[in-house]
Amino acid sequence: MGRDASILASDDELVRQCEVDRYRASGPGGQHRNKTESAVRVRHVATGVSAHADDSRSQHENKAKAVKRLRGALALAVREPVALEGFVADATLAWLVRGGTAPLGEKTRQTAGYWVAMARLLDLFVAAGAEVATTAERLGVTSSQLAKLLTHDEQVHRRVNELRTQRGLKPLR
Repeated sequence: MGRDASILASDDELVRQCEVDRYRASGPGGQHRNKTESAVRVRHVATGVSAHADDSRSQHENKAKAVKRLRGALALAVREPVALEGFVADATLAWLVRGGTAPLGEKTRQTAGYWVAMARLLDLFVAAGAEVATTAERLGVTSSQLAKLLTHDEQVHRRVNELRTQRGLKPLR
């Protein structure tokens, strides 16, 4: 199963692709926190990407949060090759780019569709040598529009700057 299919999979389906560890959370949280294995870590077997949650005293809630975080982690970590020549943005990527950052509120950024679109954008960004101008040209948007999109989310911004630093480019602000 490919990265996008994993991101779009139902929670149960995604969990079946993972190893799930339960452990005792540390830190504050009341008298019962350290008595139960409420923290959850999920590791996607095919990619080795993992996410965890220990925000709640409920193992069920933590598992749901860890799965949601895993979708984002997969989008940020797993790259698929893109051919720059003849590149045409698919509907998912076009939605992300054309909409700008206005519709990308917190609820949207937690959806699987957002993470698939962001993964595809990062694939293109890597294929373009982490160059904002080259990526923007392929997408038919301005460099400033793309830079705003790449920096609107803290996790995405951090990953973009890691990719740029690996290529000897200055980080985006």
